[in-house]
Amino acid sequence: MKKLDTTMYFITDSTDYSEKEFLYRVEEACKGGVTLVQLREKERTTREYIALAEKVHDITKRYDIPLIIDDRVDVALAVNAEGVHVGQSDMPVVTARKLMGEDKIIGATTKTVPDALEAYEQGADYLGVGAIYPTTTKVKTVLTSVDTLKDIVNVVPIRVNAIGGLNKDNIHILKNTGIDGICAVSSIMKAENPCVAARELREAFNELQQD
Repeated sequence: MKKLDTTMYFITDSTDYSEKEFLYRVEEACKGGVTLVQLREKERTTREYIALAEKVHDITKRYDIPLIIDDRVDVALAVNAEGVHVGQSDMPVVTARKLMGEDKIIGATTKTVPDALEAYEQGADYLGVGAIYPTTTKVKTVLTSVDTLKDIVNVVPIRVNAIGGLNKDNIHILKNTGIDGICAVSSIMKAENPCVAARELREAFNELQQD
């Protein structure tokens, strides 16, 4: 399997950006120290999704960062991405694993302990748990308590990341949860300087782990 470091998991949002600006922001985030990049496109056609994924993959490969495709196993296979992430209404983890193979990264979104256990048992390599805070993305979110996050960390042996409205100023609530990393969309994607934003968020998380 490709190396899996979920410390600073960056999820893209191309809304309102030209392709040139979007790709620039992805690269700046890579320079800033993100450890995984998930390409998330809800509105594009399959052909458009593949075309953009190829360009993003060219960037992530230069920085030796795994590319995860959101939802779409077909797109992930088409561009030979390092992995795929499935939500609760998407393809089951066990099916994604069969299609992607044992050497690819499979991630899953979970909100409850039973969901987390099911995803782990079906072969997920990591979990994204949340939303911890309300988000500004167009993705529908249901909030998950920090206590539930802790419970999930305690019952599965795979990596667990918190997701949902997180930034360097509010991640303090994740202290002592035992998580392996954080996922960020808007706090990096919409930052004036995505490179600095990614670096500061990663540093804030590292400090949280050390305190």
